[in-house]
Amino acid sequence: MSGIIEQFMLMMTHSTGFSQLTGGMFIMWAICVVLFYLAIVKEFEPLLLLPITFGALLANIPTEGVLNAPTVDGLINVPGGLYYYISQGIHLELFPPIIFLGVGALTDFGPLIANPRTFLLGAAAQLGIFITMFVAVMSGVFTPGEGASIGIIGGADGPTSIFTANKLAPHLIGPIAVAAYTYMSLVPLIQPPIMKLLTTDAERKIRMKTLRPVGKLERILFAIVVMVAVCLVVPPASALIAMLMLGNIMRESGVVDRLTKSTQNEIINMTTIFLGTSVGLTMGAENFLQPKTLMIIVMGVVAFGFSTVGGVLLAKLMNKLSPGNPINPLIGSAGVSAVPMAARVSQVVGAQYDKQNFLLMHAMGPNVAGVIGTAVCAGYFISRLG
Repeated sequence: MSGIIEQFMLMMTHSTGFSQLTGGMFIMWAICVVLFYLAIVKEFEPLLLLPITFGALLANIPTEGVLNAPTVDGLINVPGGLYYYISQGIHLELFPPIIFLGVGALTDFGPLIANPRTFLLGAAAQLGIFITMFVAVMSGVFTPGEGASIGIIGGADGPTSIFTANKLAPHLIGPIAVAAYTYMSLVPLIQPPIMKLLTTDAERKIRMKTLRPVGKLERILFAIVVMVAVCLVVPPASALIAMLMLGNIMRESGVVDRLTKSTQNEIINMTTIFLGTSVGLTMGAENFLQPKTLMIIVMGVVAFGFSTVGGVLLAKLMNKLSPGNPINPLIGSAGVSAVPMAARVSQVVGAQYDKQNFLLMHAMGPNVAGVIGTAVCAGYFISRLG
């Protein structure tokens, strides 16, 4: 009887994954439970947080045929695991630009074209990126490349955060992606207190002039001109901006509805699944359970806060300089890249003080500008630090 038990225990040791479990893996399981709760119950950015969490759980279970790289056994080539190949979409920088293709196909640039001043609000909302990078580097804990990757969290743009981290700090992709998407989902909680603190009751009630209509030709030319300009100024951002504008030109042309609908639905949805799970699979206990991870989570919320401050304060300054055509400062907070969530937050907060004040379309101007601005910042960091 004892021999049978010994054989069973030996089999359990060598033929299963139980012997490979570690304390860190159990901690990561608990973290995954929390993330599943946030994604499923609280609906915090579930479209990406759910795949990321699933990938993180899988990364902390002993597996075969999932993560292993291809090897050569004698004369036999042994193929790699499923996600060894799928995750090449991150390493080869395919997934973030494809996500931008879908974002471009889903986004209306009309409000930005109709009110070009809001471009400045999108630029001001990048303040959190640079402050966070400075703090991270000055702490002595992070390198300039790591600090820049963490700072991009403040742009509220998950794909750009991943794109930048893959270039400058690939070992931090997991915590940076989780922080970026978690805080993107918390925009309705993070931004309103800051917006209300920095504005007066009268400022929140400002009604902006109706936006002029923007024609098809103007929309298409805008996309082309911005793409060319950004590619010339910051070449490392070319992939992101080119795909963003390709998606938008398809949308605005009106002649490729099948392609536009596929981009808005099937392509972006499938890519989101693969991107999320691939990012999650970088969150092994040995990489994620580090002091740096907690610091990244803390600095992420600081980045978001200062980005909100930058957009609101610039709107107030613009009103001082041009009082004849005032801007409601609440739309300055929409300069972060969380499209269209940040614009909706501006609308919701404004409606609390004037139910007939419709800020959504006005807020889409800085919101779209923020997407472009964050990509430009990422390109600048990559060109300088890559």
